[in-house]
Amino acid sequence: MNELAGLPPPILSPSLYHGGDIAAARRAFPGAPEPWLDLSTGVNPNPYPLPPLDREAWTRLPDRAALGRLEEAAAARYGAPDGVAVVAAPGAQALIQILPRLLPAATVGIFGFTYAEYEQVWRAAGVEVACVETLDELAAFDVAVVVNPNNPDGRIVAPDDLVAIAGALGRRDGALVVDEAFIDAAPAGASLAPRLPDSAIVLRSFGKIYGLAGLRLGFAVAGPRHAAKLRSLLGPWAVSGPAIEVGAAALADEAWLAATIADLSARAAALDRLLVRCGLTIVGGAPLFRLAAHAEAQTLFDQLGRRGVLVRRFPARPNWLRFGLPGDEAAFARLDAALASASPEQARPSPVC
Repeated sequence: MNELAGLPPPILSPSLYHGGDIAAARRAFPGAPEPWLDLSTGVNPNPYPLPPLDREAWTRLPDRAALGRLEEAAAARYGAPDGVAVVAAPGAQALIQILPRLLPAATVGIFGFTYAEYEQVWRAAGVEVACVETLDELAAFDVAVVVNPNNPDGRIVAPDDLVAIAGALGRRDGALVVDEAFIDAAPAGASLAPRLPDSAIVLRSFGKIYGLAGLRLGFAVAGPRHAAKLRSLLGPWAVSGPAIEVGAAALADEAWLAATIADLSARAAALDRLLVRCGLTIVGGAPLFRLAAHAEAQTLFDQLGRRGVLVRRFPARPNWLRFGLPGDEAAFARLDAALASASPEQARPSPVC
């Protein structure tokens, strides 16, 4: 039972498990103070500064030449080799939604506990889906999916291992999908894109590292055959004019990205120290989010929500909470105060600071 209200914790809509659904949080916790501190996403809290946009970016249909420049900027940023295409899309999620049409399959293997949308879209397409615990098991499927770094635990699979899996799948006319949504701040050399096998497709998110999730921009790095089919499935004008202009500018700004990665690493370390001090155990994460364990995680989620702090919980892993990075010292202080005042069930000693 919830100590503050004498009621069970509110049940949030499934959409909230994606993070960022403040409207659902307000319904679940109607007395929470405003504004909310949203730590439920893995989006950079300090976004890329928006450049001035020409009026025609809003008033005209997106220009093919401008789209080409955006994709060239993405290819350079991601290290795509000659002969490999980069296809822009209205967000990485849009690419995930059309994977069953891009890669028809009877069986799909997904590596580990990970981002649930892959399982959902393939099952909706009538495909047999299995989540496996070892990389070697993936070779038995028509299509394999690896999220790298993994969401939510931050596990990283080495490119050499991914190349081997892609080779095994390719020999059976299968395909490997590697989701690199959180790889921008990972150690150098972690991405598969610079050495992409013909049987592999890499998905990249723009909005997470650049903090512009609402822009809806993502990319697929793929060989010519997959890229051509993907462009056909997306259709004309899939990416908006403003997204093309902002994306091209941001992807070319190496200085901003380098400074941002350093800042994110420092913030992640500070968040780890705060969570550990407050009785949680760090079990994984990436520079844009930290995964922590707590024996009373579900109650703690509820208590934080009543204080206007939204984090990510996992019904299948009830002891886990994922924390996005606070954007400034005031946000860190608010999280610290919320954890300090949260008190799980009265019958148990409080494990929070």
